[in-house]
Amino acid sequence: MIEFRIDRHSGVATYLQIVHQTEQALRMGMLEPGDKLPTAREVVEATAINPNTVLKAYRELERAGLVEARRGLGTFVRRSLGSGPADSPLKAELDDWARRAKEAGLDREDVAALFGNALAAHFSTTDKGTS
Repeated sequence: MIEFRIDRHSGVATYLQIVHQTEQALRMGMLEPGDKLPTAREVVEATAINPNTVLKAYRELERAGLVEARRGLGTFVRRSLGSGPADSPLKAELDDWARRAKEAGLDREDVAALFGNALAAHFSTTDKGTS
């Protein structure tokens, strides 16, 4: 099951953090169709955020066709994103690169900028998994 991490200093709306973390879990294969998302109450207990924030995030995911709410049962994943499994050799290479970047003294923002530039150089904004 996914555990949401809320960064109150990120400048990103809390509901969007939940949406983005869910999308990332779907891309990484950590959530699959049929999986149940935590209830709003469980998310509130784990993160101390407003229940309406969780519901807003889940509605956004539902509008995108990624999840569906089943009355009395919870919210379930409808479809996955991406095609790369969590155990891909590329993930291991990226993990190693991130570790080396940290050891070299780069901070999170430096790494995000480098990776963002690499993405921009190899993927257009209209690419959906192709280069």
